[in-house]
Amino acid sequence: MSPHGNRNFSMVTFQEFLLAGSEGGLQTQVLLFALFLALYMVAVLGNLTMMVVITLDARLHSPMYFFLKNLSFLDLCYSSVIAPKALATFLSSSKLITFTGCAIRLFFFSLMGTTQGVLLAAMAYDRFVAICSPLRYPISMRPSVCARLMLGTYCGGCLNSILQASFTFSLPFCSSNHIDHFFCDVPPCSGLPVATQPSMSCSRLASVGSSLWV
Repeated sequence: MSPHGNRNFSMVTFQEFLLAGSEGGLQTQVLLFALFLALYMVAVLGNLTMMVVITLDARLHSPMYFFLKNLSFLDLCYSSVIAPKALATFLSSSKLITFTGCAIRLFFFSLMGTTQGVLLAAMAYDRFVAICSPLRYPISMRPSVCARLMLGTYCGGCLNSILQASFTFSLPFCSSNHIDHFFCDVPPCSGLPVATQPSMSCSRLASVGSSLWV
């Protein structure tokens, strides 16, 4: 028997989604806008300051600060994937986002989040080598090794985000296009499709695998 029993769902292709998580009264919208704007400005200024200081100060040109600068860059991109669209939505009467826009934002949100997690693991390895093998540290963590580690973090994040986005948006959708969130994330988006058990299991597995990877 079908996991959905005798219920009938109309399979449709949506061109737009409604971000229901950003709905509310005018005062609520203004409050959320001010809060998100303040947090976003702090994130932008803090990360840009970190990147500029590390770049200009020659004393900070070491593997640890190299990874910190990349972490600041990823955090800046991570915030920029969500905040600008959320800020525009709070002050707009239309809470709609296109299917393509939602898929692109979910891809980059997953990319930046997963890459940050893998980068933290690389930073932990850097500190492990510095503490346990201080004499070999300059050779073990030479610039070429650091560059390969960063390349590996981006490749791992890109692979995971491709799997997440493709599994989530390849499933057929039912008659609802409401996303109960203020941006496109995996859990609220994966709750919209009506799919067979194997397909939904693959989507859930990709999401769980991402969490374990990070």
